Amino acid sequence: MAEERAVFDCEAAERVVAEVRESYNSGKTRRYEWRVEQVKNLLKLVDENQREMIDTVHSDFSKPEFEAFAHEIALLKNSCKLALKELRRWMTPEKVKTSITTFPSSAAIVPEPLGVVLIISAWNYPFLLSLDPVVGAIAAGNAVVLKPSEISPATSSLMAKLLGKYLDTSAVKVIEGATSETSALLEQKWDKIFYTGSGRVGRIVMAAAAKHLTPVVLELGGKSPVVVDSQINLQVACRRIIAGKWGCNNGQACIAPDYIITTKGFAPKLVETLKQELERFYGKNPMETKDLSRIVNANHFARLSKLLDDDKVSGKIVHGGERDKAKLQITPTLLLDVPRDSLIMTEEIFGPLLPILTVDKVEDSFEVVNSGTKPLAAYLFTNNKRLKDQFVACISAGGVAINDTTLHLTVSTLPFGGVGDSGMGSYHGKFSFDAFSHKKAVLYRSFAGDAPMRYPPYTKGKLRILKALLGGDIWGLIRALFGWS
Repeated sequence: MAEERAVFDCEAAERVVAEVRESYNSGKTRRYEWRVEQVKNLLKLVDENQREMIDTVHSDFSKPEFEAFAHEIALLKNSCKLALKELRRWMTPEKVKTSITTFPSSAAIVPEPLGVVLIISAWNYPFLLSLDPVVGAIAAGNAVVLKPSEISPATSSLMAKLLGKYLDTSAVKVIEGATSETSALLEQKWDKIFYTGSGRVGRIVMAAAAKHLTPVVLELGGKSPVVVDSQINLQVACRRIIAGKWGCNNGQACIAPDYIITTKGFAPKLVETLKQELERFYGKNPMETKDLSRIVNANHFARLSKLLDDDKVSGKIVHGGERDKAKLQITPTLLLDVPRDSLIMTEEIFGPLLPILTVDKVEDSFEVVNSGTKPLAAYLFTNNKRLKDQFVACISAGGVAINDTTLHLTVSTLPFGGVGDSGMGSYHGKFSFDAFSHKKAVLYRSFAGDAPMRYPPYTKGKLRILKALLGGDIWGLIRALFGWS
């Protein structure tokens, strides 16, 4: 078996695609009953294996049970339940108006599955970021190949086992592996590729997709800012920042706050309150808490250590900064007044480090945010309505939350996705169904009402009628029909 996995090359990938495409071409994945059965089985998978799923993500990077349940189990179950409740409505063609030029007629937008789709998922929320897109792909009637991340190997292995047990393996397959397996899959022709991960790999995925003109959804990341105004409930604001940063996989989340911007005068008060709340949540020695995930592996630990060891920021640490290489732990760390050209400000942090930048007035933060690439999320804490409106209007980001962090991800009626360097396309709720569907335009006509004017020979009279029709000129239409000049 090990040898078989080791030789998953382009030929093996081609066989996998051929098998799932044959299943798709049989028409069974298009049936409402098949879609519902598969989503129900996904829900059953989560219900019956919840304990093992939680234990597995803890094995991969010590994710606290509370976070594993809230972010992996509960959100995934909600996605399944919503799809089951709304699927028939989502599948129903949408009737639309027609124009005078096609009278008499009717028209509809018919959602149809794209075909065979590839989903490449991330390691930080391995079940949610793998199976949430799968829910949308299945609900839309597609056949699916899922490639989980090798960085969370225990979760990847369990996912392959469980999906093989609960789902229709002729139409839904899991391929484990690393770079070579992913490369072999990307060589194939897909009807859509859905990728969650870094911008660097996102560019590779997009380049591979371009060879086959395959559309992509790229769920990437970026430097998500938090702008903090004064005259707010600072304790609540700090708690919500902490929950979105360290309470989301110890900062290893694509929408975790990446840096804070506040005014020079307010920064000391903000730092002091963050310190107090961090100690309240994680104790005087965060190395001993069970409520923080560890850094996922040695490579990421070394990357984060390099950010901390940069000469430009090594003297800027005002809280935390302790590291344990053997345990892959870094305590929650605050850095004040870091230079904007430092390493920590030029790449996504994806870890427990939180730089704080200061500006003269809070409005100056907009220039700081807009001078970088567009983030996946942007956050503002304020009671000033004018500032809220200005932030929403001026800051381009995948999503925005006012007076909280990360919670917009849980609202199924909002699309979740990036813009610019933080990604393209969106999903969640019906947006997941739409991401894996083609909106097919359909016009219905009878044989009645055939208009001779559309056919040759083209006369001046016919041209007058056409111009009147397209211009909405009723009087001109009457004159043209009666031949009046």
